[in-house]
Amino acid sequence: MKTVGNAKIGLALGAGGARGMAHIGVLKVLEERGIRPHCIAGSSMGSLVGVLYANDLNLSLLERLAIQLRRKHWLDMTVPKLGFVAGEKVKQLVRLLTHGKNLEDLSLPVAVVATDLERGERVVFRTGPIDQAVRASMSIPGIFVPERIDGRLYVDGAVTDRLPVDVVRDMGADFIIAVDVTPFQLSTRIQSIFDVIAQTIDILEKEVNQSRVLHADVVIRPDVGRFSSTAFTNIAEIIAEGEKAARAMIDEIEEKLRRWEGTR
Repeated sequence: MKTVGNAKIGLALGAGGARGMAHIGVLKVLEERGIRPHCIAGSSMGSLVGVLYANDLNLSLLERLAIQLRRKHWLDMTVPKLGFVAGEKVKQLVRLLTHGKNLEDLSLPVAVVATDLERGERVVFRTGPIDQAVRASMSIPGIFVPERIDGRLYVDGAVTDRLPVDVVRDMGADFIIAVDVTPFQLSTRIQSIFDVIAQTIDILEKEVNQSRVLHADVVIRPDVGRFSSTAFTNIAEIIAEGEKAARAMIDEIEEKLRRWEGTR
């Protein structure tokens, strides 16, 4: 599958909870300019947006769904043991929106990044049920009950790979666009235990994440630091920030793509 010229464009969509909805705005701008990725790798919320896009869900519809999403639609609280949220609602929602497909059935290759909790290893799903892989990738430790697949216990992809640039390179991408929704400054207001856990992961991953973005050809950084990663109450504004950041970078993206073609 080709996009602009002959370059195989890879898209790395980073983790970020509610801030990850900015990926929708980025995709809208890329689509407007005829830039469609050859492959996508996503971590946590990036994996959800990636599989829905690769399932050919209309972006306007996806935007409307995201704006209407409320905690009651995906939060199913449970007695805390391995997590506060059972996660079955998330799986059901993903299964519904992807029509019960496997990853290999999508219209373009998608890799979903999760973390094997017991082995402390990054795991990349390329095949198998989409709902299981995305549920695993979104399992924020301490908030979601870990997802068990084939006897292994998985938590959020952000724990080992918040922005999977190297994964998308391994998928055969020539030119990588990374979307980093990590806040520029970690200054989130802490109001709940969910915020405590999410902020802790942000802090742990911040330095590691900076080294990974160096491997991308272009990095789009929506200004979403003022929004909570756990409150889904400003989604329209978050998506708008994704659009704004992508529009600011689109000329550079197209110029770099032309230069890439000129060297071939």
